[in-house]
Amino acid sequence: MVCPKCGLPEELCVCEMIAKEKQMIRIFVEKKRFGKVSTIIQGIDKSQIDVKSLLKKLKSKLACGGTYKEGNIELQGDHKYKVAEILQKEGFSKDMIEVL
Repeated sequence: MVCPKCGLPEELCVCEMIAKEKQMIRIFVEKKRFGKVSTIIQGIDKSQIDVKSLLKKLKSKLACGGTYKEGNIELQGDHKYKVAEILQKEGFSKDMIEVL
């Protein structure tokens, strides 16, 4: 199989790595109903990055529930600094991650 964007075989494709370095990501905490706290991750482009696999990794590493809604990843609980570390390990640029 050949990647339609870069023309390289899928094993050598670097499209997602390049996309990860260009994403401007904002991480913040929001209070929901009944005083529950959620960590919101904004700015991840669904068309360039596999959001479902990223969400699955975040939920398993943080041992929490979460969902993808309206272009944002929502995780249960306050995990903003841990999320920033995990995203850096996944290949996102440290300079492009903003923790509020």
